[in-house]
Amino acid sequence: MMRSSAIFSGLTLISRFAGFARDLVISAALGASNGPAADAYNTALSFPNLFRRIFAEGAFAAAFVPAYARTLNTDGEAAADQVATDALAAVAVVTVLLTIVAQLAMPWIMTVINIGFLDDPARFKLAVILTQITMPYLPCMAVAALLSGALNARGRFIVSGAYPILLNLIMLVAVIPAAGDQIGAAHAASWAVLVAGIAQAGLCWWAVRKAGANIRIGLPRLTPAVKAIIITAVPAAIGNSATQINVFISGNLASFEAGGRSWLATADRLYQLPLGLVGVAIGIALLPRMSAAVASQDHDQQQTAMDEALTLSMALTLPAAAALIAMPYFLIDALFTRGAFLQVDAVATAQALFHFGWGVPAFVLIRILAPAFFARSDTRSPMTFALVNVAVGAISMLTLYNVGLGVPGIAAGISIGAWANALMLGGALWRRDHYRPSLAATSRLLRILLAAVGLGVVVAAASWGRPWLQGPVEQMLATVGSAHGAKEITLLLVTVVGGLVYIGLAFATRAMTLAEVKGLFRRGR
Repeated sequence: MMRSSAIFSGLTLISRFAGFARDLVISAALGASNGPAADAYNTALSFPNLFRRIFAEGAFAAAFVPAYARTLNTDGEAAADQVATDALAAVAVVTVLLTIVAQLAMPWIMTVINIGFLDDPARFKLAVILTQITMPYLPCMAVAALLSGALNARGRFIVSGAYPILLNLIMLVAVIPAAGDQIGAAHAASWAVLVAGIAQAGLCWWAVRKAGANIRIGLPRLTPAVKAIIITAVPAAIGNSATQINVFISGNLASFEAGGRSWLATADRLYQLPLGLVGVAIGIALLPRMSAAVASQDHDQQQTAMDEALTLSMALTLPAAAALIAMPYFLIDALFTRGAFLQVDAVATAQALFHFGWGVPAFVLIRILAPAFFARSDTRSPMTFALVNVAVGAISMLTLYNVGLGVPGIAAGISIGAWANALMLGGALWRRDHYRPSLAATSRLLRILLAAVGLGVVVAAASWGRPWLQGPVEQMLATVGSAHGAKEITLLLVTVVGGLVYIGLAFATRAMTLAEVKGLFRRGR
């Protein structure tokens, strides 16, 4: 579990650093509340990704990976590759048709997904044009996600973690020359999304062929295997669609405030970091392993895999959540306040980030617990829980937004819905006796929580005392003639100290032991 998820996480970390550089350049070029470009661009980026999460990397992947892995183990490579070939044709046709319809209907779609844009014709028109440009990213990602799933089932995780890096690099190359022109930079970023989608699909195709898989391009056929995948995917698609209703509601509410969509998008970048590095990575490594354990009825392996996934994910997630809760403004101000991204944008974004912070463990738990259902070809239960998540999240968002919390209330509502979903997933596994954390895992989770609380106290104190910490750094930089970089260096130092405190507390509470670290390195060698 460690090795498989570490490969994906390591490459995802590289991608996130590249993505962070991309976000710095784009936020400085587009700003947030001081023009139409940022909100229009964030709409163009989020709309195809909404369908990608529903179909490509959501429902279809949840149904395809267990089916491909099962066929690979029981019937051999040739049969599994034929399943992948037929599935590839089906998902490509569906997503291409969806893309064409969406592009033609985009002016009408925009009036539904961003009601607040109707009061600003310039923002509305730009959002329509940019979203029409980025929409073909959907079929590219559908193809890439399916090929990536085939690679994962074959134990190949490198390209799955590496291909998102292309998006960030291509967008950087496109946006940097357009800096200083908000509208031009928004157009450049949108065209870069399309180019990156083609490059990502191409990379995954090359990797699949390199791995020896004989997946081909063909006409869609409704074979028994494809029918089974579709039947399995439909409940997951409904569940994912239900989850995206919250995205739709949050975007609509945020569209009524100038910069609201951009504030949520910027906060989203930070809380998605532990979700991508931990939740997605471990979930991807867990699903093939759980599918094989369920197929062989190896109950001990099922218990071990889930215990390892749960403790490893929380060991990495809880300290991240503690930092997001304890110093949200320090993070946003140091990382993003520059260029067209103003102080008022940093304050509003930090308020949203705080509420995303306490939801981060739930977002990751959903990714860890759901594979236990998918491995049993049960997509109906996660669908049901996702529908409840939607109801809870929607009611919470609408209530908190309208009582005066504004955009931060949207973030709080999303986190409330996520916790409801995670608790229902865990409760169902417990009641069905599919998974109950062992005593050792429970004890370790409590010690991890204690260490994370200690980290939170330290970085919260540092955030409160920021003027005293940052002052000496500013003086040091002044001696070398630099007026910039003090807040970034101070944040880096606080982050390093907080990380060391967490590691120290983890060893002190025996949430982590030296013998385990040595054993991990021995296994790695």
